[in-house]
Amino acid sequence: MSATEAASPETAADTAITATTEPQPAPGAAPPRTPLVARAAAELVGTAALVAVVVGSGIQATELTQDVGVQLLANSIATVCGLGVLIALLGPVSGAHFNPAVTLVDWWTARRGGAGVTAREAAVYVPAQVLGAIAGALLADAMFGEPLVKWSTHDRSAGNLLLGEVVATAGLILLIFGLARTDRLRFAPVAVASYIGAAYWFTSSTSFANPAVTIGRAFTDTFAGIAPASVPGFIGAQLAGAVVGLALVALIFMQGRAAGAQRAA
Repeated sequence: MSATEAASPETAADTAITATTEPQPAPGAAPPRTPLVARAAAELVGTAALVAVVVGSGIQATELTQDVGVQLLANSIATVCGLGVLIALLGPVSGAHFNPAVTLVDWWTARRGGAGVTAREAAVYVPAQVLGAIAGALLADAMFGEPLVKWSTHDRSAGNLLLGEVVATAGLILLIFGLARTDRLRFAPVAVASYIGAAYWFTSSTSFANPAVTIGRAFTDTFAGIAPASVPGFIGAQLAGAVVGLALVALIFMQGRAAGAQRAA
């Protein structure tokens, strides 16, 4: 005889009463969110680690070979691997934005009635990302014996590079929020990392696609650096790309949203 069969009717009744009187979450209610301080820490640490990977692998590559193609290959492979791991690790905590453009689009989506960060959360995420990016660049320089702060002299102000940033950022936003619209964010670690790896090669700018990372990379005069004078243009192009990407998400996934609303009704 099993333990369930041996239980008396009184015991079963008591259990049922306890189950019905204990507070239960509302149907469809979202699970409790991680405290904001933990999410901010995840954004800071994640962005710092990402920039350390980008800058550090660039320094290592230039020390090992003079072939620029091999240097870029090593840099892109390290970035793909590092970004995928960071998204898988910290995504459940903060969403693994590591990017003010992603955070701002997420806030806009929430403002329009979707899921996303609030204005207060975005105001915490973005500074954490920028501080993390700067810290990551300094850490990479320290690990390789470079000056902690040496402004980059790598000019990236050409118009074709700015166009590359618009394209890279638009594609990134389309990918992330397209996955969200189709309930496939579980593929984000592989999909986002793969996209960035590809964009290293198919965009003229090597796909910064991230205002915080752009700021951080200005602090290092190494392979991955960007001259401070080029930073405003890159950030402007990235924000323009975020707008383009958001418009593409609204256009391409419009029918899927309507069908979903009809099924829910």
